[in-house]
Amino acid sequence: MNSVPEGSPATAPGHVTTGAPAAVVPGFDAGPTLLQTLRALGTGPRGLLEAEAEIRLARTGENVLPARRPVPWPRRFLRSFLDPFTAVLLCLGLVSALVTAWGTACVILALVAVSCLLRSTEEHRADRSTQALRELVATTATVVRRSSGDSPPREREVPVADLVPGDVIRLRPGDLVPADVRLLRADGLTVHQSALTGESAPVVKQALDLADPALSGAGPFAQPQWCFQGSGVTSGSGTAVIVATGGETRLAAAHDGRAGQQRASAFDRSVRGISWTLIRFMLLTPPLVLMANAALRGRGLETLPFAVAVAVGLTPEMLPVIVTTTLARGAARLARTSGVIVKRLPALHDLGAVDVLCLDKTGTLTEDRPVVAAATDGRDQADPDVLRWAAVNALWTLQLADLPTADALDEAVMDAAGGDGPPSAGTVDPDAYEGVAVLPFDPVRRVATAVVRRPGRLGVHTLVTKGAVEAVLDRCAMDGEERDRLLALADRKAASGLRLLAVALADRASRAGAYTSADERGLTFLGLVALRDVPVPSAADALGELARRGVRVKVLTGDHPGTAARVCADLGLRAEGRSGTDDVVTAELVDTLSDAELVGVADRAVVFARCTPEHKARIVSALRSGGGTTGFLGDGVNDLPALRAADVGICPRNAVDVAREAADVVLAEKDLTAIDRAVLAGRRSSGNIAAYLRITLSSNLGNVIAMLTAGLMLPFLPMLPAQVLVQNLCFDAAQLAFAFDRPPASVLRRPTVLRPRDFLRFITGFGLLNAAADLATFGVLALALHNASGDGGEAAFHAGWFTENLLTQALVMVLLRTGRSAVERRAGGPLRAAAAGLAAVGVALPLTPLGPFLGMSALPPLYYLLLGSVLGLYAVGLTAARRRYERRHPADASEAVKERVGAWRGARSARTH
Repeated sequence: MNSVPEGSPATAPGHVTTGAPAAVVPGFDAGPTLLQTLRALGTGPRGLLEAEAEIRLARTGENVLPARRPVPWPRRFLRSFLDPFTAVLLCLGLVSALVTAWGTACVILALVAVSCLLRSTEEHRADRSTQALRELVATTATVVRRSSGDSPPREREVPVADLVPGDVIRLRPGDLVPADVRLLRADGLTVHQSALTGESAPVVKQALDLADPALSGAGPFAQPQWCFQGSGVTSGSGTAVIVATGGETRLAAAHDGRAGQQRASAFDRSVRGISWTLIRFMLLTPPLVLMANAALRGRGLETLPFAVAVAVGLTPEMLPVIVTTTLARGAARLARTSGVIVKRLPALHDLGAVDVLCLDKTGTLTEDRPVVAAATDGRDQADPDVLRWAAVNALWTLQLADLPTADALDEAVMDAAGGDGPPSAGTVDPDAYEGVAVLPFDPVRRVATAVVRRPGRLGVHTLVTKGAVEAVLDRCAMDGEERDRLLALADRKAASGLRLLAVALADRASRAGAYTSADERGLTFLGLVALRDVPVPSAADALGELARRGVRVKVLTGDHPGTAARVCADLGLRAEGRSGTDDVVTAELVDTLSDAELVGVADRAVVFARCTPEHKARIVSALRSGGGTTGFLGDGVNDLPALRAADVGICPRNAVDVAREAADVVLAEKDLTAIDRAVLAGRRSSGNIAAYLRITLSSNLGNVIAMLTAGLMLPFLPMLPAQVLVQNLCFDAAQLAFAFDRPPASVLRRPTVLRPRDFLRFITGFGLLNAAADLATFGVLALALHNASGDGGEAAFHAGWFTENLLTQALVMVLLRTGRSAVERRAGGPLRAAAAGLAAVGVALPLTPLGPFLGMSALPPLYYLLLGSVLGLYAVGLTAARRRYERRHPADASEAVKERVGAWRGARSARTH
């Protein structure tokens, strides 16, 4: 244990240094002493006064990274102009203004303004909702403060944002280091600082008074007395003083506001690819229209406003608004109904796309509290002393390591040892020993050691080591034959589904110095404690639901292969169409595989046993490389690398701080049923966005094709630029209904995947059908308006086509909404209402005083009768085309998904019988 004495002086309260550690003193090589650091910060080991902390908070600001500060609404509004579609619209509006087409320019700018206003408002509202949700899982820190100068220091939990330089904090396993700190005391402290350095192994930290000269050239992260914001405590405990907060930390400087950014999901990449394809086509449209009209009709720049309007007609300018609104509503509904918090809105997309879910079994498939089944010696004979010594280790590890809660295995051991009544003669009483020191468990050593003093044995310390069987045996003094025999015994027990802890002892001469892992050698093996896992009652049903949704479950655990395989078999979880050893892979095999080989193995196997944190992260990365969209559910420090490697990191609300901070989604509790509901919410959002893109772009493309064709066939423009833009504005308003739609059940059966090639084929096919209906309207207009001529005929033509366009778009919204049955298609309440409103505007607008202002006149009754026939034929053709498309692209689960469901049901049935 390293520490500094109490009573270091604190200087004037007004003096505070708010910079990074290097700002406290120039450089890390020489570095200040610990006392100099405390004086420079105006603090001491007893902590700050509450009043002084409030003054410093007002002066330095909240302990929040710059990237996390709320974005003001005006800045968000200006930033929305950077959207590709918005930028193209602005350019088209400027071109219209340059050729004095003021009407076209004004309507385009109005479209841009409305789109940016809606988008920035929805994003601002979504950010406020997300921030409110994040506060439900806000990370806190244990700070030491005093109410007055003569009062004793008192520990209390405060939000991380309220920490200030000079605060003294406590660090425990699972804590996220909340700021840049210097250690005052450290007891077996190790931290993960991969967010800053990329190193995967935990780093040992100590409370040195001076910098280590041997590490002078290695940089600040190698100095053991410093811990930095973004690191996570993996083991041990410590006390530290904060030297930098907020934007002055090393994390803020190293990441430059980019910390926490995620890679684009497959859905985002697909939407981006489709968007840029449309943008290229939009940019090509005006010059093509100008050249065609000049060559065939002898028209010049007077057709430029029409060409610009046609290009605008292709633009899904409501896409950012729809995406933001849909995700925000989905996240809010999920939090309200299921207690699931989505910290990053785009993660809702990724949740809907998840087809591989990786998780540990403890607390998810099995109860958090295992039950001790037996305690035996090396000859497999019952021995109560093995359980008692295991309880000694558990008790003093909990107390001396300053752990917030006991490990589930330790709790089971202590409960079993305490429930057997008073110890009999010759057995071990855990309460009769005095704890001296502890080496807490960590995922690398895989053991925990408690050093105790036995009654009546002066000058002797007893080391009690408990942990994984292989790790304990490696530390015992025994020959290879005996080790192999004990490993075989442990394997037989583990194959029956038991979890095992090995226990060993060693006596050492007492000493005052600190104990290290080097002392865990030459131990005497005592025996094995066997524990039995109890499956979670809801796990089997939840696994069945996930299988029906096409989500494969992979179990990544540190347990023995037999233990994990037994639980999975009981729950009916195995690889589709496979059995035997192919289902279970050990970490030793993973170590022998290249990254390319691991991709195939990870796809086939269901259980990965004996996994370290690095194994978990590598397996998740391999599943992603194989084309899967991965989710990872974890709650401990050892899950941190895998949480960051997955497309979606998921953790329960009671997870350790570092896991909560790294996760994208936080569950109210560690429950597979909640994950199923979250996946459904993600698929609803993705389904609505995909439906918006399909319907909007197929309709827009059909209108553009028809207008380009009509522009070359008619002696006048088929629609005036202002009419095109007003029509587009009406359609945009109706499209907002997509954000409020409840997609049909067929959309929820599998992830929504937008493959650009298939998507463009869809919108091209239905766009051509829409163009055919538009062109058929020519004949109707020619028949209904054969006596009209001059400007009156053009105005009537414009009105007729304006009405027909909005009516066909309303039909598309209703008939192309994804749904495999009549009941599903009738369920789209918001879309049906929006389509009815759009149709009403299309019929009524030419008849209002606004009609003549836009260059439209009233139409004869005959036109409406003929138009009804065209629309009826179009509806029949649209329905037939949709059914043909559905036959070629069934929305039911794929054969692989059906096979997985069948395998799950077969395994469940076999277990039941």
